[in-house]
Amino acid sequence: MIQIPYPLRLLRTLPRRGPAAALTAALLGLTAAGAAWSATPAAARASTTVRTCAVSDLYLAMGSKEGAAGSLYWPLRFTNTGATSCALRGYPGVSVLDTAHHQIGPAATHSGRSYGTVTLAPAHTASAVVRTTNGPIGGPCLRTGTYLRVYAPASRTATLVPAPWTTCSGLFQVGPVNVQGAF
Repeated sequence: MIQIPYPLRLLRTLPRRGPAAALTAALLGLTAAGAAWSATPAAARASTTVRTCAVSDLYLAMGSKEGAAGSLYWPLRFTNTGATSCALRGYPGVSVLDTAHHQIGPAATHSGRSYGTVTLAPAHTASAVVRTTNGPIGGPCLRTGTYLRVYAPASRTATLVPAPWTTCSGLFQVGPVNVQGAF
């Protein structure tokens, strides 16, 4: 038996007012059904959207430094101190400051790694790794800073994190926020 789709079955039951009226009625039925179908998922998505982490939701601290293959890696840890989950997506802004809060050298460049959205439940942590060379390999080192000024992704408010950081060889990079500890 051949199954006739609902809009075409509707054409058979309409009074004989002409093909244009029947087609209009069928298209209106499809449009209404499509609107009803698409409204439900959109409403469901809106209710599950996690807000972006505000600076007031986050505690920033440095993890443990690691050296490898002439580079120094230091994870910058973002911990959600809020009462609800929040999301971070992308790269933080990072620069080195001295004790008088003057910037030393240029801000960190992005590592180029792809990224996704990280959802942080309360008390959970994600990190973004900062990198420089492990000493003057291919260029001099700048003077050592006292703080890292950090802008969380999508934030215009900075946080100062105590961190003695020396940028060497003109290399200062930051990776995206992630939970794998990847650069």
